[in-house]
Amino acid sequence: MIVTPKPVLRALAILGLVFAPLASAQTTTAEPAQRLIVLTDIEADPDDTQSLIRLLLYANEIDIEGLIATTSVHQKTRVAPESIRAVLDTYEHVRPNLETHAAGYPTGAALKAITLHGLPEYGMGGVGAGKDSEGSDWIIHVLEQDDDRPVWVSVWGGANTLAQALHKIRRTHSKADAARLVAKLRVYTISDQDDSGIWIRRNFPDLFYIVSPGGYGGATWTAINAEIPGFDNHEISNAWLAGNIQQGHGVLGARYPDVAYGMEGDTPAYLALIPNGLNAPEHPDWGGWGGRYELYRPDRAALDPDGFTGGVPVEAEPRAIWTNASDQYVPLVAGTYGRATHAGSEAIDGNKATLWRWRKDIQNDFAARMDWTTQPFGNANHPPVPVLGHADTLTVKSGSGFTLDATPTTDPDGDSLSYVWFNYPEAGTLDAPVPIDSAENIARVHVVAPDVTTPSTLHFILRVTDKGSPPLARYKRVIVTVLPD
Repeated sequence: MIVTPKPVLRALAILGLVFAPLASAQTTTAEPAQRLIVLTDIEADPDDTQSLIRLLLYANEIDIEGLIATTSVHQKTRVAPESIRAVLDTYEHVRPNLETHAAGYPTGAALKAITLHGLPEYGMGGVGAGKDSEGSDWIIHVLEQDDDRPVWVSVWGGANTLAQALHKIRRTHSKADAARLVAKLRVYTISDQDDSGIWIRRNFPDLFYIVSPGGYGGATWTAINAEIPGFDNHEISNAWLAGNIQQGHGVLGARYPDVAYGMEGDTPAYLALIPNGLNAPEHPDWGGWGGRYELYRPDRAALDPDGFTGGVPVEAEPRAIWTNASDQYVPLVAGTYGRATHAGSEAIDGNKATLWRWRKDIQNDFAARMDWTTQPFGNANHPPVPVLGHADTLTVKSGSGFTLDATPTTDPDGDSLSYVWFNYPEAGTLDAPVPIDSAENIARVHVVAPDVTTPSTLHFILRVTDKGSPPLARYKRVIVTVLPD
């Protein structure tokens, strides 16, 4: 018999035995909200608090189903759920104002009810017989809910609470039922911050797992706070954070701590779950705000094994994982005269480019959401609503022309809009980018399909940006299949 711990029973009582207060949240898009459990070593570094504050601003669009305090290599013997609850108290003060901008923000009490903890033990020392915790049992409970949506586990510290849940599932469920529950999991870990991550990947080879193992310096997630030489990095500066988040933005902004080791290193673990028209969580290789990842078994030598890991050993990967992929990105440049935007002359290459290319949009969106905590609707900016004049999948023949059209697009604030269309070659099957056969910065553009000898796939991205303050971007992705003539 499986005994549910008393803290979990209390959470179930507060939540009415189901997730109704959270899962029924109205979102601002038609996309189904993603289910999310966070594992955080909060207090090991101020960036966990930073990432939690940002996450709460999107709590109307992501179904948060667990906030679990854990250990990590940076905090081996302590868990701090009380720090999560303190942030939730502050969030509750601003939630009524957030609701004036978008419906569906869960109450602080509902989120406190699912704020739990793992064991205050490090790594695999906290996994095995007798190592269950309210956090590990809660993960199992969430997976067992009658809900077909996947459950994302966003790991900001060590993964051993998840490892314990998997250990117990394997021990207490039939093989078929265990496989069914594991198939619902989607894991994104911020590198390996204990030795349980590699154990999970070795023992559950079919588990969907996004990670940049090895030295932190080679990880995709570091692009959220890395200074890119030769480019404008103002949006991650301390001055930007002070002016747009921390000061003059109410009690939640004031709680956002100064950067110690790096700004919001954990935020990429959930950015791909925000419904923005670009993100496609089930397709990490398509790219989005959390970066782009490909499914393969990386060589240990490519994992920066001698780089900083906090002391976590870098072992050879036992199987394919979703991990670092490379983009080449040429930022657009604003034109003083003539065409409003055009491609610049400098490119950034590599796995960090897959996240960095969206970073200004990510930060502007954060700043606007923080405005929502204090400003009435008419004094804050809200994202545009891109609308296509055709389906989001098209099939064309080699050499034929076709049109991409976003003229039905609107903006809730009546702002002027800017459009840019571009091919994202790395998300498709052709290496060379396919140019727009017209000015790319208008709502309706023309494209000529390339000549192909086998069926090929192209991803075209529409980026619509309003001219509000701060300017906000939303996207549409059009997938074009090109058939040989």
